[in-house]
Amino acid sequence: MDSITPVILCGGSGTRLWPRSRKAAPKPFLPLVGDRSLFEAALGRASDPAHFASPLIVAGAVHLDLIEGQLPQGSGARLVVEPAAKNTAPAIALAAQLLPEDAVMLVCPSDHYIADEAAFVAAALQAARLAREGWLVAFGIAPTRPETGYGYIRQGEELAGGYRIERFVEKPDLERAQAYLAEGTYCWNGGIFAFRAGTYLEELARHRPAMAAAVREAVESADMGWSDIGNWQSLREARASEADAAGNIARGPAELLDCRDVMVDSDGPRVSVVGLDDVIVVIDKGEVLVTSSRGAANVGKLKGASGQ
Repeated sequence: MDSITPVILCGGSGTRLWPRSRKAAPKPFLPLVGDRSLFEAALGRASDPAHFASPLIVAGAVHLDLIEGQLPQGSGARLVVEPAAKNTAPAIALAAQLLPEDAVMLVCPSDHYIADEAAFVAAALQAARLAREGWLVAFGIAPTRPETGYGYIRQGEELAGGYRIERFVEKPDLERAQAYLAEGTYCWNGGIFAFRAGTYLEELARHRPAMAAAVREAVESADMGWSDIGNWQSLREARASEADAAGNIARGPAELLDCRDVMVDSDGPRVSVVGLDDVIVVIDKGEVLVTSSRGAANVGKLKGASGQ
């Protein structure tokens, strides 16, 4: 069976993870969960030569040094430099134009976290089977809560190994998210896709800019411990295995007394927290952030986050 070509998209600045993520060292290139950066993990989980070809990496010129510094020796990766930072569709098109028409592309963001890499590979192989039949396949993530920060996909007719996509839904309000979870036919849009290069380019030419009009769209439902690590709260959830019995997580010098669900992430200064619940404290290169889980989604609006 033909190999799958991973296409790793290196975009996004991760401002909601300020002050750890900054322009000089953005989110994809940081070891936020475990010892590998998110970019290194994205490469690693799609590196088995039994299933995957050498990756294509699409990035802006500003990130080239970071990428080259983290590429493993002998990866055979090809680096595609975007002439200008645009949205996802042109970045994928750049990669598709470099591949044979029948090549199956597995498009992955460089800054997502996946806990169960074996489940990811299994989902990728199933998605590739659908892609070879001409489907544009999206990875749908089994929802675990009524999340308002993600887009949703409604599953339609069952296919061999997936479902036809009935519709995409933008980020809902809480009431609609609760209804989607209760209904059981909706999944989160994981931002991971599989299709043949030729199929993608044909659909792009036919429906641009409204790719949602494509008629052969399928969703592969995957339960693989996925997170987009979109803010400090989602990072805290991804680090759940590091928590103590009270739900506290500490990286760097910290003392937590009579606390519950507190996360401290410090690059040096000692942090002492007493008697607080649901607080996130981050210290990085002299900058200090203190937020609750509810406030984490708004960190990117801070002047410090947008200016660094």
